[in-house]
Amino acid sequence: MEESCKVFSDVIILAGGIGERLWPASRPDSPKQFMSFSDGISFLQSSLLRSIALKPEGKILIITKRNLLAKTLQEVKSLSSRLKAQEQEKILQDLCIITEPFQRHTSAPLVLASRLLEQADGKAHTILVLASDHVISPTEAFVNDSRKAAETAKQGYFVCFAIPPDSPDTGYGYIKAGEDLSPDGTVAKIASFQEKPDLATARQYLASGKYAWNSGMFAFSSSFFLSEMKKLAPDVSAVFEDLSPLPHDAIRLQEGLHYVSDWKQMDEAYAQVPSIAVDKSVAERTDRAAAVKASFSWDDVGSWDAFGKYF
Repeated sequence: MEESCKVFSDVIILAGGIGERLWPASRPDSPKQFMSFSDGISFLQSSLLRSIALKPEGKILIITKRNLLAKTLQEVKSLSSRLKAQEQEKILQDLCIITEPFQRHTSAPLVLASRLLEQADGKAHTILVLASDHVISPTEAFVNDSRKAAETAKQGYFVCFAIPPDSPDTGYGYIKAGEDLSPDGTVAKIASFQEKPDLATARQYLASGKYAWNSGMFAFSSSFFLSEMKKLAPDVSAVFEDLSPLPHDAIRLQEGLHYVSDWKQMDEAYAQVPSIAVDKSVAERTDRAAAVKASFSWDDVGSWDAFGKYF
């Protein structure tokens, strides 16, 4: 069973955050991912636990802002002390924190990470992209759905997770399902993406049964993703095309944890690259978008009312 869970080469956790939601507990210098649950586990640590549950064969990359490096290192160190020896070893060997010099939304860090992973061994990688501030349960269902996402990504799709809506929420983008890609109907092509709707439209979406919330988590093959970026968002792709493999001296160690900071070539690329969400650069423009219907419970906890449901 353990081996069958190893469906992803690598996991990327996007952990920037500007501290807009759940203010004043969440602030620019300590955004939502550092807030803790009642058991003392933070949103970020919970995302890291899900990453470990997937048993990725390769790296776990946490991409964050440079001014959040110290807090992120402390979060990882604190969680590691609670883990089994094998899981601690995975963190020491394969986890790396990459710190962005500027916030450039989600396309830039995903292109950067995909290139670095491919350059490390010359192979395509199957990548799962997670947010650092979601509530997801149970983990077993998440792992099973992620397996479907990996299998679909390996077929050359940009994969989203479609969350069955339980209310006409106006705070989420929506996905309309298209042609089924699996016999059981849990994986389908995406017919269209819809922006956050007004209440009347959200009620129509809910009543139709054809729409789902877009979770903001993704799966893809690095080679497919980079190819689509080059075709659909060349102004982003071109900035990283001449990126050299990550030099050994750019990888620092602090208490056994790896991180990348103050790498000149990355900083120069970030100074030029446009700030575009991956939803806009690839997901909504590719003709190879697919979605896995989530069997897990999901919430991005974007308001204090949502926070109150859990804590």
